[in-house]
Amino acid sequence: MKKGLRLLSMLVLLIPILAGCMYPKENLSQNKIPYKDQVQAVQTAVNQYKEENNGLLPIKTKDQSTPIYQKYPIDFKKLVPQYMAEAPGNAYESGGVFQYVLVDAETDPKVKLLDLRMAETIREIKLRMKSFEYPPYKEHIEGNVFTLDYKKMGYKEDPVALSPFSGRNLPFVITGDAEVYVDYTSDLYEALQNQDHSYKPGDDIRNILVEDSVFVPAYSLPYTIDEKTNKPIFLVK
Repeated sequence: MKKGLRLLSMLVLLIPILAGCMYPKENLSQNKIPYKDQVQAVQTAVNQYKEENNGLLPIKTKDQSTPIYQKYPIDFKKLVPQYMAEAPGNAYESGGVFQYVLVDAETDPKVKLLDLRMAETIREIKLRMKSFEYPPYKEHIEGNVFTLDYKKMGYKEDPVALSPFSGRNLPFVITGDAEVYVDYTSDLYEALQNQDHSYKPGDDIRNILVEDSVFVPAYSLPYTIDEKTNKPIFLVK
C-alpha cells in the first residue's frame, strides 16, 4: 500500500515536468514576449561581428526589391556560437514568433523585431482570395490602395493585426496588384501627435514608429503627411 502511494506521489510530481517537455516549443509563452534584454544581447553580438569582420553584417541576403523592414534579417548561423550561445527563444529560428532584423543597416545598424504572426493572417486572406477571379475590393482609399469586402470572402468579422506599438487592432488593406498589407494609419497619427518630428509631405514617416520601439512596422506600405491636414496618408508614387 505504502509502495503504491509512493509511486502515485512520484507520478504527481512528474506530470508537470513531462507536460512542460511535451508542450510544443512554438507554443511556449516565453517565445512570444519581446524581451528587451534579448534584443540588446543580439545588438551586442551584431556589433562584435561587424567589428571583427571589416564592417560586414551578420544578415541573410535579400533581393533589392524586398520591403525595407524585411530587407536585413539577422542570420544567427553567423552569430552562434562565436558571438552568442544560441538564438533567443523568441526568435523564429528557436520556434518564436519574431524575426530579428536590422534597420539603418548601412549607417548605424540597430536590432529590431518583426512580428511574424501578421504574416499568418495575410496568408489566410490571400488563400481565400484565390477563389475569386479578381480580389473583392470594397472601397478605394487613395492611389492604388483599397479595402476588401470580407463578407464576400466568408469572414464573419474583419481580420485584424495586433499592433506591437499601441496594442490596438489594425485593419488590412490591399493594393491593385493584390498585395495585402497592415494599415498603420492610427499608430502613425498618434505618433505624429505625441512626438517631435521634422517630417514633410513626401517623406516616408514610418520610422517615427521605429525610433522609440523594439519593433518595425511589418508588412506596411510607405506613408507620408497630408499637406493640408498633416495627418498620415499612404505615400502615392
